[in-house]
Amino acid sequence: MKTKKLNLTLNLFAGAALAFVGLAMEASSSHAQDGATLSAVKSKGFVQCGVSQGLPGFSNADDAGNWTGIDVDVCRGIAAAVFDDADAVKYTPLSAKERFTALQSGEIDVLSRNTTWTLQRDTGLGIVFTGVNYYDGQGFMVRKSLGVSSALELAGASVCTNTGTTTELNAADYFRANNMDYELVPFEKTDEAVVAYDNGRCDVYTTDQSGLYANRLKMTDPSEQVVLPEVISKEPLGPAVRVGDAQWANIVKWTLFAMLNAEELGITQGNIDSMMDTTNPAVLRFVGKEGSFGENMGLSNDWAYRIIKHIGNYSESFERHVGQNTPLGISRGLNALWTDGGLQYAPPIR
Repeated sequence: MKTKKLNLTLNLFAGAALAFVGLAMEASSSHAQDGATLSAVKSKGFVQCGVSQGLPGFSNADDAGNWTGIDVDVCRGIAAAVFDDADAVKYTPLSAKERFTALQSGEIDVLSRNTTWTLQRDTGLGIVFTGVNYYDGQGFMVRKSLGVSSALELAGASVCTNTGTTTELNAADYFRANNMDYELVPFEKTDEAVVAYDNGRCDVYTTDQSGLYANRLKMTDPSEQVVLPEVISKEPLGPAVRVGDAQWANIVKWTLFAMLNAEELGITQGNIDSMMDTTNPAVLRFVGKEGSFGENMGLSNDWAYRIIKHIGNYSESFERHVGQNTPLGISRGLNALWTDGGLQYAPPIR
């Protein structure tokens, strides 16, 4: 009897030991992935970037296939930091339904596609968000002819939106909280939802407000469209990468932080060369004249200089693609720097 108990104890101990070894090997394997993405990117000579299927101001291709937008600038900034060439990017247009699978599978190196950072996405999909390049919130668009001035007047409305997005749940929560019935009309692709709304298949189109302003430009009569005042959710939009490669996550994260820090320091695409002789220590660290801050990311010490030289700072990117002098006409609002009353705030380079 004692022998059986001893054998059982030894078997349990051996099983626990094997489980511990398995966990250790799994952790070691995960850690071993550090640097794998940068190595693969350098080997192929470009960054594979997942973008939208066409959202003006954020990620949109012209007739010649040239991609532009603030999400695209994140990808171009990464390429500038790695290759000193902002054009070393290939783009993969993805629907909301496809985007996470493409990142998980390694089809893309980074997802920079008006994607909301949520707890479930950040902890349950094997991906990690690296920052917020646009603070947004969900809203509603209607035609002027509907005679509606508030979302609280939308009881019984049919609502077009995209499947696989946070907008479905947000809309459901809003109508339920306000005791209003509605009919959801979902589509996989953004353009399908926009066309359906434009053709009168639904009364309302709902998505992030940035998307409402962008997609309004695609409609037959943009002037007929009204964005209602209610903002019903928090939608922090930003780039994401796969879990397991901290080095690559840092490169993507600090690309955005470099653009924000540059704006705060007064560094622009036009004046960055003249900043090389400054006596300001924060600027000297930024341009790579002091310290060796690129080394921990596997980059050269002028990595931040390269980003601003090729892309410009955050303000330049924002105003170029979505600002008040563009067809979208969006004010900085929450996306102003913290020093100007906004939410954009980057850790320092030091």
